[in-house]
Amino acid sequence: MKAGQWKPGRAVMMLAAVCLMIAVSFSPAWSKAVTATNMQGYTSQYPLQFELDEFEKQCKCTLTFKENPSISKYNEQIKGNPSPLAPVKDRLPTEPLVIAPYGEIGKYGGVLKGLSKGTESGTSDLLSIRHVNLVRYHDDLKTIVPNIAKSWKWNADFTELVITLRKGHKWSDGAPFTSEDVVFWYEDLILNKDVYEKTPDRWLFAGKPMMVTAADAQTVVFSFPVPTPGILNRFAVDYGQPFQPKHFLKKFMPKYNPDAEKLAKEKGLKNAGELLSKYYGGSDWKDVPTPLLSGFDTQVVPTLESHIVIKDSSTGRHMVANPYFHIVDTAGNQLPYLNEIDEAYVKDKEVQNLKITNGEVTFKQQAVFIEDFPLLKENESKGNYQVDLAPALGENVFYAFNTTVKDEVLRGIFNEIRFRQAMSLALNRDEINEIVFLGQGKPMQSMPAEPTTVSFVSDSQKNAFIEYDVDKAKSLIAAMGLKDKDNDGVLERPDGKPFIIRLVYSNQGAPVKLHELVRDYWAELGIRVDLKEVSSDEYRAAANNNDLDVTTWKNDGVSAPTISQDFTAFVPPFGDYFNPGTGFGWAAWKTSNGSQGIEPPAEVKQLYSLSEKFIQHPMNTAESNKIATEILDIHVKNLWKIGTVGEIVNPIVHRNDLGNFKKFAAKTYDYYWTYPYRSFQWYLK
Repeated sequence: MKAGQWKPGRAVMMLAAVCLMIAVSFSPAWSKAVTATNMQGYTSQYPLQFELDEFEKQCKCTLTFKENPSISKYNEQIKGNPSPLAPVKDRLPTEPLVIAPYGEIGKYGGVLKGLSKGTESGTSDLLSIRHVNLVRYHDDLKTIVPNIAKSWKWNADFTELVITLRKGHKWSDGAPFTSEDVVFWYEDLILNKDVYEKTPDRWLFAGKPMMVTAADAQTVVFSFPVPTPGILNRFAVDYGQPFQPKHFLKKFMPKYNPDAEKLAKEKGLKNAGELLSKYYGGSDWKDVPTPLLSGFDTQVVPTLESHIVIKDSSTGRHMVANPYFHIVDTAGNQLPYLNEIDEAYVKDKEVQNLKITNGEVTFKQQAVFIEDFPLLKENESKGNYQVDLAPALGENVFYAFNTTVKDEVLRGIFNEIRFRQAMSLALNRDEINEIVFLGQGKPMQSMPAEPTTVSFVSDSQKNAFIEYDVDKAKSLIAAMGLKDKDNDGVLERPDGKPFIIRLVYSNQGAPVKLHELVRDYWAELGIRVDLKEVSSDEYRAAANNNDLDVTTWKNDGVSAPTISQDFTAFVPPFGDYFNPGTGFGWAAWKTSNGSQGIEPPAEVKQLYSLSEKFIQHPMNTAESNKIATEILDIHVKNLWKIGTVGEIVNPIVHRNDLGNFKKFAAKTYDYYWTYPYRSFQWYLK
């Protein structure tokens, strides 16, 4: 018989038919390839994701779970993890989350290559790829969907939120994750004076703490002293995770371990409190510094994220897939598909763009600006990538003069409303829009609410003092008594010194060309501006120490989900540690109950009262909109932050071999970058 001419006998054919019948009768759901592009008639309570019982009921099957063939190898690289691994069905929760991938069931393997500026400089972009929280926003940026939490329920007046967790969920070291880990995060870290000398304002409600209790292993109850309807938004967009591994961290706490102090001293620290504080960093941004640099050097701190940091150095971070991740696709494959994430630290913008155009970067969005778009677009074919433009929410770059600056003469000038009005009128925003933003934006004043995400911003507020009028600006400056007495082109301050302002900036915060233009605009008024570029870490340290004359950054943290649960942008310093505005002395006065800092003016005091009331009402109700209008009127009148151009677009780069990538509805920190777009289902083709 010639090759290729073999014919099966009758018995063989009957056997094959029986096998086919069996396969069809017990066909697992993956054979249907339920994806976003082909839902096969399946429906779910939340878009493109199912609870396991919800999915199995529709497919009339029992989902069979499968694992990454390389997962044992990666598990061995995670310090302290048990080996060998248990079967995947025993590592997944009893109630895993099932997702329909965007395009297709992905393939395991590969390394996602990313860039940031440094260990905490432009790195939140990559942190967001592996991020988890109780809930998240769907990619429509409107719908909150389950993640770590299986479900939630409010009481009638929004003072009690009950979160239900997934049965059988495990930390990345295989230990059970339960409601006790949420209670531990709050009681033993947030309220721990060794970690926070004062409970962070963001976890106080009308000045009072909430209560977090565990009703049972899967049920957590958040009880608030006042209505707090927006808190679910915090869990959907926030970097801070309201859970920490009690089983691991308690060994470093005297409350749980009598040898904790000894353990800390063995690591060269003063006490156990210093060790915990070093890990949590005085901030619930858990990777600053990373667990590998925080004293826990014998074991990786367990996480619930899709990937786990296993290496950290001065040149970058390296992460591997979490063998206990809680999500599977509709074929039963445990996610993530990507084996590894490699994050390289590249400070220089030209080197960053060179690596992108050479095709060395799988994905990049943070610290890539519209000014980079022509170069990136021109080199798409060369680098085998695609660059898209997306709305950039919360990216109206602001300049905030330090109203409580240590230099008392400058402080007097900066507190003059006429001065801030003049500095705003001196900006040629049309030219800024054309040169820096390629004509894609809209001249706009800064305000503590992103206009495209809320309903209460008026045109008059957006347009306040944005006209380009150098003559009017000069007249306002002259009315203050500031003159160029020696005719050298630079005004003199009231103490006779030349009027010189230091503008310290980080190139992560805004395009450098913008700062150069602003310097020249203000020079026309007789004010010399000296520019100095520093790292993001240096910038933030100086700003929060009240050492800067002017702060400047993108005006993030102001979109609807952010302000609905946190009024940081409304009150001094009109931003958080990572993006502060102005009025540091006012903030110190408030937090110290008047014993430190500088007493703020009456309108600033009014903002505290209004802000507390604002977050007690659901967004877009008549009550919240009325209060928000009052808050914005005060801000626009005082120009504590002077805006430039809003409604801009910015580039997002992804390589063509990145599968299940969907264009972003927005590029924004305010929804935590990549988190809504389900990066755990990305794969390399």
